[in-house]
Amino acid sequence: MTSTGLQNRIKQEKKLLLEHLEKTPIVQIACEKSGVGRSTYYRWMQSDKAFAKASREALSKWVAMMNDLAESQLLKAVKDGNMSAIAFWLRSRHTSYSNKLEIVDIPEREELTKEQKEIVRRVLKAYQSKE
Repeated sequence: MTSTGLQNRIKQEKKLLLEHLEKTPIVQIACEKSGVGRSTYYRWMQSDKAFAKASREALSKWVAMMNDLAESQLLKAVKDGNMSAIAFWLRSRHTSYSNKLEIVDIPEREELTKEQKEIVRRVLKAYQSKE
């Protein structure tokens, strides 16, 4: 096979693989359906920036579609009176119901115990890691 023929075949394989990724965002399955080895896919991801970008876009389109589907199911559950769905929606979308961390001022004359200091340190660390 000539160099041009090989390049055309690779181009077609990449195109087919991207089409499969848009339909099923599981690399292994997309590779199997398109006849491309998984290691080849990852080699292309490293060596071909345009392919890597197109691959990420194909996967993100699918994720966006699934997010829309999940949100529509959540809204349906809210309309149906599902209390878990209602609580989730309110915690996620309404500031009055969101999870809060309340920090209270402790008078200076009261010293925290070693255990209390450790609890405060862990809570603050967990809170900072969520930001």
